[in-house]
Order: sequence, then structure tokens, then C-alpha cells
Amino acid sequence: MRIPRVVSILAPILSVALVPAAAFASEADLVMPDLSQVSFVGIDGWSLLFWMGLVVCSLGFVFGIVQFVQLRNLPVHRSMRDISELIYETCKTYLLTQMRFIGVLWLFIGT
Repeated sequence: MRIPRVVSILAPILSVALVPAAAFASEADLVMPDLSQVSFVGIDGWSLLFWMGLVVCSLGFVFGIVQFVQLRNLPVHRSMRDISELIYETCKTYLLTQMRFIGVLWLFIGT
């Protein structure tokens, strides 16, 4: 028996499209372990995750500041500085306009 060409094309597409709908799961359904009950080298899991996260974020912040200062101190051509300042002012104006719009929208929705 020969399968029609349309069925052989549509069957895989429909199966791929419908299979994820059958799995009613999301990130909210994940079961997180209690980190305070686990210890590593005498430190409970929650404290280890918290303090190591702060250390990594602090190192990233310091790295960003160092890169910013080094980049700011590089010599630059006057025309490139003018273009850079124009782009900066344009972006600043855009962000202020967007913040104003979102604020008015928030007030409108709130009322």
C-alpha cells in the first residue's frame, strides 16, 4: 500500500507541532531541593550559593569598571568623539521618551 505524498509530508510536521502541547510542564513545576540541608566542605548549600554568587558578581563588576576606565583613557579622534556623543545623546533621548511613555501607560492601566 502506497502512502500519499501529502500525508508523508504533513505527518512529521503535525507530530512535531502537537507533541510539545501534550507535555504540560513548565519551569514552575520543577522541584527545587532544599539547599540548607546539603553541605559542602562544612558550608550549607544556600550560604555557599549566596556568597559565591556575590563574589562572582563583584568580580564581574570590578572587571567591567577596569575595562571602562582603560577604554575611556584611550586616545580618540575628534570626529569619532563627536559621533560617539551624538549617538549617546540620541540613545539618552530615546530612553527618556520610552520611560515617559511607560510611566503614562502604567498610570493609565492603573486607573
